[in-house]
Amino acid sequence: MATERLVNDAHPGLFTRLHALVFGCSLLVYNIHPAVKKRVSSTVGLPRLTKYHQPVYILLAIAGTVMAASALPVMTWNMSLVCIMLGFISFAYTLPLLPFKNKRRIRDIGWLKILSLTAVWTMVTSVLPMLYWHVNIERFPFEVLLRGTFIFVLCIIFDIRDVHADKISNINTLPHIIGLPNCYKLMNAALVLFCALGIAQYLRHPIWYRMGAVVITAVVTRVVAEYLKTHNTERAYLVYADGMMMLYALLVLLL
Repeated sequence: MATERLVNDAHPGLFTRLHALVFGCSLLVYNIHPAVKKRVSSTVGLPRLTKYHQPVYILLAIAGTVMAASALPVMTWNMSLVCIMLGFISFAYTLPLLPFKNKRRIRDIGWLKILSLTAVWTMVTSVLPMLYWHVNIERFPFEVLLRGTFIFVLCIIFDIRDVHADKISNINTLPHIIGLPNCYKLMNAALVLFCALGIAQYLRHPIWYRMGAVVITAVVTRVVAEYLKTHNTERAYLVYADGMMMLYALLVLLL
């Protein structure tokens, strides 16, 4: 919706076919694996609930499929091709769909894990709305770069959260490759780039509230990253780290 407000110069409606597509596909992708898997994980956390809540996962996956299907009448060829690509990457993240003999998933390859997550959510939240509204992407290149840089920062934060679990699973994510101190340095550099891109976009499209949203979000995100160093809980990450995307969107839509 933040992207839609920029490309249409108007507040977008809440209930649209595009939003049904994105929300429905998200429900499907995040629930299909626990809905169909036969072996129940014995680890702590959300996978532990699968045995008792599998019908809920199934219902959510079905609901997501129906919502996504409702957008089919307005899908253009460009949107369809992008969605097929994004769908494959999303399913390959948790399912062994990659063409390797040992049936590896994207999440098992550390560097590919962060790049795929960044790419998918950047495309979903910036490129897909432009295709839906028949807007030339070349008109708003900084919106795509801004979104990609910001999501990359959030992916670093979640890689830091998963550092111990990934180590046990022999997954070499960014913290294992460059070390935790360098991860925070990279995060700081990315946030500075995020602000610089915000300035570049302001020079191209002088909209003060978007520039303000970028600066505020960058500052709050860095504060959240520091807070999570000492509050490493699932709830804290879901509320604060994931909440940064909601913060940015609300600032853009409400200012």
